[in-house]
Amino acid sequence: MTGMPITAEILPFPASQIDRRREAVAYAPPAVRTPAPLTIAALEYIESRGGGQGRFQTPMADVHIVRSFQTIMPIHNMYRPSLCVVLKGQKEILFGETKLYYAEMECLVVNVALPASGRMLDATPESPYIGVMIDFDVAMLREVLQQLPKPPTPNAGSGPCVFVGKVDGTLADCILRLVRMAQIPDAVPVLYPAAMRELYYWLLTGPYGGEVAKLALPETQAERVARALHYLREHYQEPLRVEQLAEVAMMSASSFHQHFKAMTSMTPVQYQKQLRLLEARRLMVSDNANVSEAAYQVGYESVSQFSREYTRSFGVAPKRDVMNFKAMLAAGMR
Repeated sequence: MTGMPITAEILPFPASQIDRRREAVAYAPPAVRTPAPLTIAALEYIESRGGGQGRFQTPMADVHIVRSFQTIMPIHNMYRPSLCVVLKGQKEILFGETKLYYAEMECLVVNVALPASGRMLDATPESPYIGVMIDFDVAMLREVLQQLPKPPTPNAGSGPCVFVGKVDGTLADCILRLVRMAQIPDAVPVLYPAAMRELYYWLLTGPYGGEVAKLALPETQAERVARALHYLREHYQEPLRVEQLAEVAMMSASSFHQHFKAMTSMTPVQYQKQLRLLEARRLMVSDNANVSEAAYQVGYESVSQFSREYTRSFGVAPKRDVMNFKAMLAAGMR
């Protein structure tokens, strides 16, 4: 097997500000209230699909609408490069050693495929979480970037490949049009590509354009590390050699390790471990593999070591986690 399936969620905050950010979002009312038209459009689409909670697929493959009536356990997953917008409620994401919170009319931007855990906070039937998730088409993003008369300049050095920011003005209007388009399937083939190009334009020309551009510009430190991440995802079952990853990224081993940790908040070994554990869960959930079969297929030589690392990472033993994850899938929460 080569590779593994990836599933899936703008103020960059220095590490020193993350704890203060956490407190502000977790306990203070959001400064920017949800525009009624965007929330109404999302709710209209949810109700047109039978209501309830879960992830609601739209006619646009890369656009999902989510509603949750309850606070759920953290869901470990591979996050694709994407934009995750909170319309109501608040959410947290933990990647590596870094935890971020974002609330109403704020968004999370993920620049590279990243193993992380996320969850909705304080959701109830009376005050549900509502959000929109949009996966990025990196090729189209790159095309839009190349057409800009004044492309944004990426910030120097490597920073986290996940960041949080505001959603308002033209960006909010563009997302509103995408959500409304979900109700008109016949319009999608004609209008969707242009709407996504517009979304990328506002992201690249907005206050966070330099961060978003890191995803598309060639030969940046972020793009080089992203090449190594792609290689690692394709060869996650094999013994890890940091020197080989550094060669793929065209960096020295020490420089690669430094930039890798800065971007992902993980070491290469930790990243590979998360890839293996997530693929093992997929095998147990989707292919009905038992614990031993899953462990060996993803590259473990010891089932007991696999079980220990799985329990340490996901907080529950493999069999119990698979039962919990299947229950969440049945409820549409993933």
